[in-house]
Amino acid sequence: MTHHHHHPDEHGHNHGHHHHHTNNTRVLFWSFIFIFTFMIVEAIGGILTNSLALLSDAGHMLSDAAALGLSLLALKIGEKKATGNKTFGYRRFEIIAAFINGITLIIISLYIFYEAFHRFANPPNVSGNMMIIAFIGLCVNIVVAWMLMRGDSKENLNIRSALLHVLGDLLGSVGALIAGLLIILFGWNIADPIASVIVALLIVISGYRITKDSLHILMEGKPQNVNMDSMIKVLATIEGVEDVHDVHIWSITSEFSSMSCHLVVNESINRDELLTKANKLIKTQFDISHCTIQMEGIHSGYHNDCDSCN
Repeated sequence: MTHHHHHPDEHGHNHGHHHHHTNNTRVLFWSFIFIFTFMIVEAIGGILTNSLALLSDAGHMLSDAAALGLSLLALKIGEKKATGNKTFGYRRFEIIAAFINGITLIIISLYIFYEAFHRFANPPNVSGNMMIIAFIGLCVNIVVAWMLMRGDSKENLNIRSALLHVLGDLLGSVGALIAGLLIILFGWNIADPIASVIVALLIVISGYRITKDSLHILMEGKPQNVNMDSMIKVLATIEGVEDVHDVHIWSITSEFSSMSCHLVVNESINRDELLTKANKLIKTQFDISHCTIQMEGIHSGYHNDCDSCN
């Protein structure tokens, strides 16, 4: 019985990962500084102008700052080396951070709905000066969103959750600007809670998506881009492979996937060559970072072991 452990570092995966890592850390750090500073300005502005749209935007910015801080902390913790206790290292912490970010987004939006509901019944007087603050907020958010997009937002769920916080915020600033215009031009104070409800809706949608994606990874779900059936078919076509079973595919983080399987092989075949071929196919065709393949002879009675057969 052959047991092969195929590590990603052999393919220079680590070097690319490290480059992304430092870039992501830098981007998150500066985004955090920008957002946190402006959040204080916006909160004071919201209190002075009595605008819920601005206050909800500031509340969202507070969650942005927390989200960015958490993402930054997650990246730093994720850099820690694997230990005897944590054999995959601390990378999963990024997914936990994304999960917390998603839940926070949902809670914030529910609170904004609640506040806006009270304001619909009795629209307060809102100062049109909120527009100045909303405009500065919009500029800050555009800069931060641009910085995060230059990071690793497609691959990294943690960066994506931070980016969604910021984009929701950007829309919040747009909402506050429009509300400010309507208040100045027509005296429609009700525009303020309407703007905050629209923003809350957008926040709740992105919060739900991030929570769902991170929960999928935490539950050892299969990466979306990997088709299990076609992987089994590809492995079964390798010369000498009689059967493929006990296949498991899961994600450690959104960028790091793993798989393990059993191959029942013909006794006459060269197992080392077969193993090299199987590893190469899995790596190139399915973009799996880490695979463990166990081989067994055709007479090892695998058919009796139906509980573990897929």
